[in-house]
Amino acid sequence: MPKMKTCKGAAKRFKLTGTGKVKRAKAYKSHILTKKTRKTKRNLRKTAYVSPAQEKTIKKILPYL
Repeated sequence: MPKMKTCKGAAKRFKLTGTGKVKRAKAYKSHILTKKTRKTKRNLRKTAYVSPAQEKTIKKILPYL
């Protein structure tokens, strides 16, 4: 079998935790920040996890993660 290719765009966006969950960053933090509250922007800094429904897809496009 040949080596599988990693989706490089996804490799930059997702990391794996020790327990096997997939970490991701939250969206809506890049621009138009003046109308968002301080609390909202602070909460967007926190990491989130990929939903179990999409975890299988992410692990498929990142075979060596």
